[in-house]
Amino acid sequence: METGHRMDNGIRNNTMLKNEMHLTFDAISVNEAFARIAVAAFVTPLNPTIEEISDIKTAVSEAVTNAIIHGYDAEYESENPSEEMPQIYMRCLIEEDVLLVEVKDTGKGIENIEQAMEPLFTTKPDMDRSGMGFAFMEAFMDDLEVISVPGMGTTVQMKKKLGTTPWIRQED
Repeated sequence: METGHRMDNGIRNNTMLKNEMHLTFDAISVNEAFARIAVAAFVTPLNPTIEEISDIKTAVSEAVTNAIIHGYDAEYESENPSEEMPQIYMRCLIEEDVLLVEVKDTGKGIENIEQAMEPLFTTKPDMDRSGMGFAFMEAFMDDLEVISVPGMGTTVQMKKKLGTTPWIRQED
Protein backbone atom coordinates (compact mmCIF):
# COMPACT_ATOMS: atom_id res chain seq x y z
CA MET A 1 0.00 0.00 0.00
CA GLU A 2 1.36 3.40 -0.98
CA THR A 3 1.55 6.08 1.67
CA GLY A 4 2.03 9.78 1.17
CA HIS A 5 0.39 12.10 -1.27
CA ARG A 6 1.51 12.28 -4.89
CA MET A 7 1.92 15.72 -6.32
CA ASP A 8 1.47 16.68 -9.97
CA ASN A 9 5.16 16.20 -10.70
CA GLY A 10 5.09 12.58 -9.47
CA ILE A 11 7.18 13.17 -6.35
CA ARG A 12 5.72 12.14 -3.03
CA ASN A 13 5.68 14.97 -0.54
CA ASN A 14 7.04 12.86 2.30
CA THR A 15 10.28 11.99 0.52
CA MET A 16 13.10 14.22 -0.52
CA LEU A 17 13.70 14.94 -4.18
CA LYS A 18 16.39 12.61 -5.45
CA ASN A 19 17.25 11.84 -9.05
CA GLU A 20 20.30 10.46 -10.82
CA MET A 21 21.54 10.42 -14.41
CA HIS A 22 24.50 8.65 -16.02
CA LEU A 23 25.84 9.52 -19.46
CA THR A 24 28.69 8.08 -21.48
CA PHE A 25 29.79 9.85 -24.64
CA ASP A 26 32.70 10.05 -27.06
CA ALA A 27 35.52 12.38 -26.05
CA ILE A 28 35.07 14.74 -28.98
CA SER A 29 34.55 18.49 -28.79
CA VAL A 30 31.00 18.53 -30.20
CA ASN A 31 29.85 16.54 -27.16
CA GLU A 32 30.80 19.37 -24.81
CA ALA A 33 27.63 21.20 -25.90
CA PHE A 34 25.61 18.00 -25.46
CA ALA A 35 26.89 17.60 -21.88
CA ARG A 36 26.01 21.21 -20.98
CA ILE A 37 22.47 20.91 -22.36
CA ALA A 38 21.90 17.50 -20.75
CA VAL A 39 22.81 18.80 -17.29
CA ALA A 40 20.73 21.95 -17.77
CA ALA A 41 17.71 19.83 -18.72
CA PHE A 42 18.32 17.41 -15.83
CA VAL A 43 18.23 20.19 -13.20
CA THR A 44 14.97 21.77 -14.43
CA PRO A 45 12.82 20.09 -11.72
CA LEU A 46 14.61 22.35 -9.23
CA ASN A 47 13.37 25.43 -11.07
CA PRO A 48 16.83 27.02 -11.33
CA THR A 49 17.40 30.65 -12.21
CA ILE A 50 18.96 31.58 -15.53
CA GLU A 51 22.12 32.53 -13.64
CA GLU A 52 22.27 29.12 -11.91
CA ILE A 53 21.83 27.32 -15.24
CA SER A 54 24.53 29.47 -16.81
CA ASP A 55 26.93 28.73 -13.93
CA ILE A 56 26.30 24.98 -14.17
CA LYS A 57 26.67 24.94 -17.97
CA THR A 58 29.97 26.86 -17.76
CA ALA A 59 31.41 24.53 -15.13
CA VAL A 60 30.33 21.39 -17.04
CA SER A 61 31.75 22.84 -20.25
CA GLU A 62 35.12 23.39 -18.57
CA ALA A 63 35.21 19.90 -17.00
CA VAL A 64 34.31 18.13 -20.25
CA THR A 65 36.69 20.26 -22.31
CA ASN A 66 39.53 19.49 -19.87
CA ALA A 67 38.83 15.76 -20.17
CA ILE A 68 38.91 15.94 -23.97
CA ILE A 69 41.91 18.27 -24.37
CA HIS A 70 44.09 17.11 -21.49
CA GLY A 71 42.92 13.59 -20.61
CA TYR A 72 42.96 12.22 -24.12
CA ASP A 73 45.59 14.33 -25.84
CA ALA A 74 47.90 13.25 -28.69
CA GLU A 75 50.50 11.97 -26.21
CA TYR A 76 47.88 9.74 -24.58
CA GLU A 77 46.68 8.46 -27.95
CA SER A 78 50.23 7.63 -29.12
CA GLU A 79 50.90 5.70 -25.89
CA ASN A 80 47.47 3.99 -25.92
CA PRO A 81 46.62 3.17 -29.52
CA SER A 82 43.08 1.89 -29.88
CA GLU A 83 40.43 1.73 -32.54
CA GLU A 84 37.80 2.64 -29.95
CA MET A 85 36.99 6.27 -29.24
CA PRO A 86 37.92 7.40 -25.72
CA GLN A 87 34.89 7.99 -23.51
CA ILE A 88 33.78 10.56 -20.97
CA TYR A 89 31.54 9.47 -18.14
CA MET A 90 29.20 11.96 -16.54
CA ARG A 91 27.05 11.39 -13.49
CA CYS A 92 24.55 13.89 -12.14
CA LEU A 93 22.75 13.54 -8.85
CA ILE A 94 20.09 15.75 -7.35
CA GLU A 95 19.43 15.48 -3.63
CA GLU A 96 16.91 18.02 -2.37
CA ASP A 97 18.27 21.32 -3.71
CA VAL A 98 21.88 20.25 -4.35
CA LEU A 99 23.25 19.18 -7.72
CA LEU A 100 26.32 16.96 -7.91
CA VAL A 101 28.04 16.68 -11.28
CA GLU A 102 30.85 14.21 -11.78
CA VAL A 103 32.89 14.21 -15.01
CA LYS A 104 35.35 11.35 -15.42
CA ASP A 105 37.87 10.30 -18.03
CA THR A 106 40.19 7.29 -18.10
CA GLY A 107 42.98 9.22 -19.80
CA LYS A 108 46.45 10.24 -18.76
CA GLY A 109 45.60 11.80 -15.40
CA ILE A 110 47.15 14.81 -13.70
CA GLU A 111 50.66 14.66 -12.27
CA ASN A 112 50.27 17.65 -9.93
CA ILE A 113 46.65 18.55 -9.13
CA GLU A 114 47.56 21.55 -6.98
CA GLN A 115 49.60 23.08 -9.81
CA ALA A 116 46.94 22.23 -12.41
CA MET A 117 44.34 24.10 -10.34
CA GLU A 118 46.40 27.31 -10.21
CA PRO A 119 44.79 30.07 -12.32
CA LEU A 120 46.61 30.60 -15.63
CA PHE A 121 48.57 27.32 -15.40
CA THR A 122 48.29 25.33 -18.62
CA THR A 123 50.10 22.40 -20.16
CA LYS A 124 48.81 23.44 -23.60
CA PRO A 125 49.96 27.04 -24.24
CA ASP A 126 50.46 26.15 -27.91
CA MET A 127 46.70 25.51 -28.16
CA ASP A 128 45.82 28.93 -26.70
CA ARG A 129 44.52 27.33 -23.50
CA SER A 130 44.02 29.98 -20.81
CA GLY A 131 44.59 27.77 -17.78
CA MET A 132 41.36 29.00 -16.20
CA GLY A 133 39.26 25.80 -16.40
CA PHE A 134 39.51 24.78 -12.74
CA ALA A 135 39.26 28.43 -11.63
CA PHE A 136 35.98 28.79 -13.53
CA MET A 137 34.62 25.51 -12.11
CA GLU A 138 35.52 26.68 -8.62
CA ALA A 139 33.96 30.13 -9.17
CA PHE A 140 30.68 28.88 -10.64
CA MET A 141 30.07 25.92 -8.34
CA ASP A 142 29.92 25.72 -4.54
CA ASP A 143 32.35 22.82 -4.18
CA LEU A 144 35.03 21.33 -6.43
CA GLU A 145 37.09 18.21 -5.90
CA VAL A 146 39.60 16.80 -8.38
CA ILE A 147 40.75 13.20 -8.05
CA SER A 148 43.39 11.98 -10.44
CA VAL A 149 45.83 9.12 -10.85
CA PRO A 150 48.50 9.48 -13.53
CA GLY A 151 47.92 6.89 -16.23
CA MET A 152 44.41 6.11 -14.94
CA GLY A 153 42.37 9.27 -15.48
CA THR A 154 40.71 12.13 -13.68
CA THR A 155 37.39 12.63 -11.92
CA VAL A 156 36.04 16.13 -11.33
CA GLN A 157 33.26 16.40 -8.73
CA MET A 158 31.31 19.63 -8.49
CA LYS A 159 28.37 20.60 -6.28
CA LYS A 160 25.95 23.48 -6.48
CA LYS A 161 23.13 24.32 -4.08
CA LEU A 162 20.26 25.82 -6.01
CA GLY A 163 17.75 28.40 -4.83
CA THR A 164 14.76 27.37 -2.82
CA THR A 165 12.13 25.26 -4.51
CA PRO A 166 9.01 25.65 -2.35
CA TRP A 167 6.67 24.13 -4.94
CA ILE A 168 8.21 20.70 -4.33
CA ARG A 169 6.95 20.56 -0.74
CA GLN A 170 3.54 22.17 -1.20
CA GLU A 171 0.47 20.19 -0.30
CA ASP A 172 -2.69 20.23 -2.39
